[in-house]
Amino acid sequence: MNLNKRFSSLSALLMGLAFAGCLKAGVSYDYTVAKDGSGDFTSIQSAIDATKAFPDEPISIFIRNGVYEEKVRVYSWNTKLSLIGESQENTIITYGDYFDKLALGRNSTFHTYTLKVEANDFTMKNLTIENSAGPVGQAVALHVEGDRCHFENCRFLGHQDTVYAAGEGARQLFSACFISGTTDFIFGEATAAFYQCRIHSMSNSYITAASTQEHIPYGYLFLACELTADEGVDAVYLGRPWRDFAKVAFVECHLGVHILPEGWSNWSGTQRDQSAWYAEFKNEGPGAETTQRVAWSHQLTSAEAKDYTLDQFLNFGQKKWPINKSLNEK
Repeated sequence: MNLNKRFSSLSALLMGLAFAGCLKAGVSYDYTVAKDGSGDFTSIQSAIDATKAFPDEPISIFIRNGVYEEKVRVYSWNTKLSLIGESQENTIITYGDYFDKLALGRNSTFHTYTLKVEANDFTMKNLTIENSAGPVGQAVALHVEGDRCHFENCRFLGHQDTVYAAGEGARQLFSACFISGTTDFIFGEATAAFYQCRIHSMSNSYITAASTQEHIPYGYLFLACELTADEGVDAVYLGRPWRDFAKVAFVECHLGVHILPEGWSNWSGTQRDQSAWYAEFKNEGPGAETTQRVAWSHQLTSAEAKDYTLDQFLNFGQKKWPINKSLNEK
């Protein structure tokens, strides 16, 4: 199936099922957030703050349509928590912090998030997370550090540094999501898989800036994703290594014409190209031609590609992640 059609079909199905599920009699959530006062809380953070720490059973928070202008934090003790939006397009969490606005020194980027997830076993569906600061430098929409965190049918909107997939050894899954940005808009040290997502570049720059640790076997995997761009954007790299040993793979993706023939770039002034692992396998589209790729990138063999299924990629840790069974192979 054409990747564009496959992505659109999956997104439409997920949105339809989510909406129908919310209306279906008998569906219940632990808490409901509604801006009009019809729920248990009018803000998302107040609902999170009311949840039990380290619960024995999962806790779910349903968020009705609305624009929630707040900075949201899911603390490490908020394990087994789900945030479920009423609809991807109309349930929006937005905030506008950015590096120069906060002016907290050289690490200001890490304080700019709209949503920060520190907890393990977190799930989010049918929501838009936006950093509304605009093209003003580093401005994070999602900052996630937890292990076994799953984002399904969500949008992440920003410019530079939109999604910070962090946490050494942490595993994260993005399925049927839309992520937009300009420079290094997917970055960090986590092991993160992006499955049937749309990755949208808004300027000529770099998509990824992984900082995988040397002893971690996997960094970022883009599997069956679609890479698109704004009109006029025509010189985008798949990534550059933020730190030594960065690892990124694009497998069975559709790469638009905006992807440069060389594909990858080194971080200026470093020798990280000598330790980075950048790989591709069976991609298609005008940006997928590999004859002019940088010499230090890799084209996976069929045998090597077997390590880049969701089940293999996300289950290298001590605690297995059963969620992958429903998303494993196409």
